[in-house]
Parts: sequence; structure tokens; C-alpha cells
Amino acid sequence: MKLLAISPSLAIRFVTVILPMMGLSTPGQAEITSLDSGNIDDVLNNAGVALVNFYADWCRFSQMLHPIFEEASNIVREEFPDTKQVVFARVDCDQHSDIAQRYRITKYPTLKLFRNGMMMKREYRGQRSVTAIADFIRQQQVDPVKEMHSLEDLNTVDRSKRNIIGFFEKKDSDNYHTYEKVSNILRDDCTFLAAFGAVSEPERFSGDNVIYKPVGENIPDMVYLGSLTNFDLTYAWAQDKCVPLVREITFENGEELTEEGIPFLILFHVKEDPDSLEKFQHEVARQLISEKGSINFLHADCDKFRHPLLHIQKTPADCPVIAIDSFRHMYVFPDFKDLSIPGKLRQFVLDLHSGKLHREFHHGPDPTDSTPGQEDTGGEAVSSHPESSFQKLAPSETRYTILRRDRDEL
Repeated sequence: MKLLAISPSLAIRFVTVILPMMGLSTPGQAEITSLDSGNIDDVLNNAGVALVNFYADWCRFSQMLHPIFEEASNIVREEFPDTKQVVFARVDCDQHSDIAQRYRITKYPTLKLFRNGMMMKREYRGQRSVTAIADFIRQQQVDPVKEMHSLEDLNTVDRSKRNIIGFFEKKDSDNYHTYEKVSNILRDDCTFLAAFGAVSEPERFSGDNVIYKPVGENIPDMVYLGSLTNFDLTYAWAQDKCVPLVREITFENGEELTEEGIPFLILFHVKEDPDSLEKFQHEVARQLISEKGSINFLHADCDKFRHPLLHIQKTPADCPVIAIDSFRHMYVFPDFKDLSIPGKLRQFVLDLHSGKLHREFHHGPDPTDSTPGQEDTGGEAVSSHPESSFQKLAPSETRYTILRRDRDEL
């Protein structure tokens, strides 16, 4: 949908006249690869790093970004001449709406980072300037693996972070290349370390070895038992360790989590109540592990997120509270005390997927769904009105402008 009522011809004249005055004229040597359904997989899968500009020609901000993006591409190409090491690419989302839908692009322009064909969770949110974009790509080229020169370095590992440590006979090996590829993709989620040769030998009693050191001082290490030459297995294991099943939603990552495009199951709890979070994590792992990928499991600080609680008619005094945010409505789990009832939380999520929560939100409980004396397993409606509290906000105000407002008030 075109959000700006602006004539394309006027916009083009604006860019043609104004940008050269700003010193942003289009360079002649730009190497921007145009992506379509025929070449996108091949280009991205063969690129170490790809920065993709998802744009629409009618969008004034897309037009303003074009010459900046091209000039940044030229600068980066001079520093990294290998055309497969870094790729700058673009997608015309009007012409290729299928690609825009595939990557859940909802605003223009959007800059997404890809590594070896995999889209990174964090899109580029820095300044839209030549210098900032070029610096961002330089940062992506920094080796995420810190080399250990002594096993004594293990004693200085920061146990407040998730650490994955590899012990290899040599750097130039298939095992390490797989490890390096995984570390590049998960660099924002884990700290990666490695030791080689004689330094690593005491830890290589059965060959190259990779371990995970969880957060916390007295928690035992976990050893990877799969093949290190199998990227898919190694990545799946590392992702499971680096990305918690239940993540915290904050003011900083709220929009990013939303862009993953799947509903939220959120525990609102006070920081001084670790027991409720532990119970929630346990029941999510016990009842909902098969739903991973269809819903995001999150927890939020009640005190910081007072406005979202208000919109489900709750206050921090009511916490812990469990709710589903489908991005259309919010549904409240009937009673936190029911969390440990076998299958109760799972049924709540299944009722979302089946549409039951949505139907009951609008039409009330299904009279055929329960018998006298039985409790309904569905969620509690946010209100008796057919619209959610969020829908009653001004059209330009989303739930995450509310979150930002909460942050500003702290």
C-alpha cells in the first residue's frame, strides 16, 4: 500500500535536483545486484555477507537512499574486492512483492543483512549515510572468534554471557571452517572462542571438540556430539544454546522481535520474582517445544511495561500474568496458577492457531466447547468490546510506540 501521496515524477525531480546539491550524486561505478525470484537464492547463498536494500520506487526515502547506498557499495568494494565476500543488492518490492512477503518487509526502505543466505534477525538501523553503512559492513568483517593462547584463558571467560569454545588441531580445516561460519551467523547471540594446535591438545582427546559454557558459575559445560563438518547440525546445536527458548522483550528489541512475524506468548513478571519465570520456562519447554517457530516465547518486566498491561486491564500488582499478542488482539491466560496443569498452556497456544481465541474474543465462549462443571481452556478476552485496546489507538500509534513511551517515562 502506498503510504505517501506523492507524484513519482515530482519525487524524481526532487531527488534529481536536491541530492546533487547535497553532494550525494550517484556514482558511476556502483555494483548493486538487482534481485528477483530467479537469482535471489543463488546470489545470497554464495555471499559471505550481503546487505539488501528493500525499496519501493514511489517512496521518497527509498529514492534518497539509492545514491547513498551506491556510494557506500563503491567504498566497500575497494576495501573488499572479492565479489563473493560482500554483496550489495536491492529488491524492488513493488515488482517483487513475493520476495517482500517472504522476508516480511512492511516498510521502505529496509536494509537487511544476510550471511551465507541466512537473513540475520537484526536489520540495519544505523544512520543512512555513506560512512555509517560502510562502517557497518567493516564491522561485519571482523572475526567473531577470539583465539585463546593458553587454556588458562578459560578461567577468565565471562560467565554472565553464553560462550561457545572450540578446540581444533588447526585453523585450516573443514571442522574449523564450519565453526567459523556458525560463529559469524550467531555472533550477536554468543561469544565464540577457539584454541589451536598444542594449546588445544589437552581438550582434543577424541578429536576436535566444541563445548558450550552456559551463563552461571557452577553450571556444567555441554559438549557438541555431532559432526563438525555438518553445518546444519552444528548450527542447530549452537542456535539452541545461544538463543534462549524464552527471551526477554525490551524497549531495544521489541520492534526487532515483531519483525520476526510470529505471535508472542509473554510472561509479565516483576524482576524480584524469579520463581514465576523459572516455572514459565519449565512449562514452555515441557509443553510447547514443538511450537517453537510458530510463536515467540518471551518475558517482560511488569514495572517497565505498565502500558501494555493497562491495555489488557492489568497492573504490576496482578503479575505474574501470561498473555498472547497476536498483533491483532491480546488474549490473557485465565490464571497463572493453572500453568502447571498438564496441557493447559499448550491448549492456550493451540486455541490461538485454530482461531478459537479470536472467535471467542468477538463472540464469547463457544457453548458447545465445554460442559457444565468444566472450565474453558481458552483465553480471557481483553475486553467485551469487539476491538482490542490497541486498535482504539490513533492509527499512527502502535503497541511499540507505547513501549517507547514507557521507556521515556522511566
